[in-house]
Amino acid sequence: MGRDGMVSAAAVADSTMKKTQASRSWVLLDSDGEGTILDIDKYAIMHRVQIHARDLRIIDPLFSYPSAILGREKAIVLNLEHIKAIITANEVMLRDPLDDNVIPVVEELKRRLPVKSPVNSAQSEGRENLGRHSDAEPAEENESPFEFRALEVTLEAICSFLDSRTTELENDAYPALDELTSKISSLNLDRVRKIKSAMTRLIARVQKVRDELEQLLEDDEDMADLYLSRKFAVTTSPDSSAAPNWLSASSMAVSRISRAGKASVAAFRGNEDDVEDLEMIFEAYFMQIDGTLNKLNMLREYIDDTEDYINIQLDNHRNQLIQLELVLSSGTCSLTLYSLIAGIFGMNIPYSWNDDYGYVFKWVVILSGIASAILFLGVLAYARFRGLIGT
Repeated sequence: MGRDGMVSAAAVADSTMKKTQASRSWVLLDSDGEGTILDIDKYAIMHRVQIHARDLRIIDPLFSYPSAILGREKAIVLNLEHIKAIITANEVMLRDPLDDNVIPVVEELKRRLPVKSPVNSAQSEGRENLGRHSDAEPAEENESPFEFRALEVTLEAICSFLDSRTTELENDAYPALDELTSKISSLNLDRVRKIKSAMTRLIARVQKVRDELEQLLEDDEDMADLYLSRKFAVTTSPDSSAAPNWLSASSMAVSRISRAGKASVAAFRGNEDDVEDLEMIFEAYFMQIDGTLNKLNMLREYIDDTEDYINIQLDNHRNQLIQLELVLSSGTCSLTLYSLIAGIFGMNIPYSWNDDYGYVFKWVVILSGIASAILFLGVLAYARFRGLIGT
């Protein structure tokens, strides 16, 4: 019994540890902008928003998935760099809310998710009894759906984040490139190499976000899947007292709808205005992220031009070294001839005119020096004639 008790306790501790490791920190933001920190596991999230495990893997920081904005039956799964969120028709679940890059996104969501600010709501309280039914419908028509506001905040945050990273890289890159152009050194070359590596990684990150937005803009069906409020309005009874634009808290217990989502998309596909509203949002941020990518491409072209200029300078120095080597080789050949003649006459060999004609040695030295100089100048003239050395 004691051993069984120890085994049972170990099993419970192991399961508790696994559950703790599986849980992740989330922040839940409702339509009023109120935030709640959650520490729940993936099974609770799957049950809450009714998505599959493969969708959770997309926003899992332990896995490397490309940027994605996926429309599901009752939720939008969003993976944009550090922004990993699940958006429903009335709430946003954002992962790792204590991250330095995620905290500004949470604050912006709290500010922009509520439909009306406290001041406007206080001013409108005095007019509620005058024309609530006449003014409610235009107000609801003018306000954008909850998921659109959440999408716009996340897209604005990621586009601004990538643009700021691009600006920082430009501020570091252009002075470093100019300094490298003026002075080629190992320190400057290493600095530019690091900048180029950072630029390549940043281009890949920006390209992923741009490709995802472009893919959504080219497919109306994918954009229609992101309109959660319409799908919920279709699947909700017209006589229901619940508001059509938002999901209530009790709707978490509603059974999963299998084919109603597809039917709602097909039913609303003829309404082009709604798709165009979402398309305008994506188009605006697509232009922004495309502008960021263009700035990075311009920086890459500047780096490539600088590398070409550096290579031209190095080739010029290499050619100058080759010319110097040619001059030194010609001088060495000429001096070798002079040394050969001097070595021959310096040998201890008896000559018949050595004693009587001592002045001959002077002429030998002078003539051999002149011959060596003529040989050296002749080699240089031939090399210049052939274009091997500059003028």
